[in-house]
Amino acid sequence: MQLPSNQFKSALRQMPTSSSLYGIWAGMASAYSAEILATTGHDWILLDGEHAPNTVPTLLGQLQALAAYPVNPVVRIPHGDPALIKQVLDIGAQSLMVPMVESAAQAAALVRAMRYPPAGIRGVGGGLIRATRWDAVADYIPQADQALCLVVQIESSLGVEHAAQIAAVEGVDAIFIGPADLSTSMGHAGNASHAEVQHSIRRTIDCCLAQGKACGILAPNEQDARRYAEWGCSFIAISIDIPLLRQAALASLARFRASPAPASGRQAY
Repeated sequence: MQLPSNQFKSALRQMPTSSSLYGIWAGMASAYSAEILATTGHDWILLDGEHAPNTVPTLLGQLQALAAYPVNPVVRIPHGDPALIKQVLDIGAQSLMVPMVESAAQAAALVRAMRYPPAGIRGVGGGLIRATRWDAVADYIPQADQALCLVVQIESSLGVEHAAQIAAVEGVDAIFIGPADLSTSMGHAGNASHAEVQHSIRRTIDCCLAQGKACGILAPNEQDARRYAEWGCSFIAISIDIPLLRQAALASLARFRASPAPASGRQAY
């Protein structure tokens, strides 16, 4: 059996010559809802293990549900603990996003956590793990690095300050900007449109592109998403499942509240 190729990583390496990759955030921690999202045509799906109530088993279920569809899953973990990274890679995640990276040293440590010795510290699970298809993939260990993609998040003032050094780390495949945390760290909570925040976002994008790395961002607002694409972001999360559900429910209810149904003329009993 062949090791599945990482189409997301391959697409990022072709940026910016190809068109933007549009993604959707999956925060419901449900394999069923993740599979629904897989039918919508997005290029990638972010399985959120930082702010959604996900565990390693729930992430596994979602990866299994998505495997039948031509969509690229990216798993975001809550922190860069090497033990957690090992578990998530072992269940078959190939693209990993790690939040709040603020230095090149921190980024380099994440690279080591994703690689087997001598280049890193990842433990060997062999036939126990889904990543090897339980030993059905021949020579998994020497091939693993080629199929794994590391996306680190810059979402603080300190991260922006060190963006160029972080992007330059060998083994970091892409940078992803978190506007909400970044604006909060800069004293503009809830206002990612503030000129200072926008300047930091563009500076980070420029640093990534100068290092030949892809840059992504979360931008549910269409005008923001199009502006960031013009600035050079090549993978953009344009929506989040939970707000989509809530907004659709509110809009549906509002239509009926605003326009009561006409009387049927039938006697009520």
